[in-house]
Amino acid sequence: MMIFRQKEISIKAPKRGFFLITDKILNAVDISDINIGMMNLFLKHTSASLTINENFSPDVRLDMEKISNKLVPDGYFYNHNLEGEDDMPAHFKSSMFGVSLTIPITEGRLNLGTWQGIYLNEHRNYPTQRTIIISVWGV
Repeated sequence: MMIFRQKEISIKAPKRGFFLITDKILNAVDISDINIGMMNLFLKHTSASLTINENFSPDVRLDMEKISNKLVPDGYFYNHNLEGEDDMPAHFKSSMFGVSLTIPITEGRLNLGTWQGIYLNEHRNYPTQRTIIISVWGV
């Protein structure tokens, strides 16, 4: 019998940057009874993003922020700056990284690589609550 679940959660990053949220996702929805399935995460925002990257070294998270700010700097002469100098760069980074992830579920666990974790990437200088829709399906 096919299982379907969906849950909406809110997360607020403590500051601008890249933050591991794997545990928050796993604590929000039970996948232990799914042998083969999928989990989709959808972030309902245009100035933050989701990604999967290394989950061990905090230096990776710091470097991800440094690199993304170097590639898409604040304060450049963007047309869209209604909410400040981080406005348009945040929108671009959201599109660059994406707002959705789909991860396989195998034998009741996310089938991530050994060093992989789920990140919430906050691209604004003043973080707000971020809403993530978690959809799970499988057998």
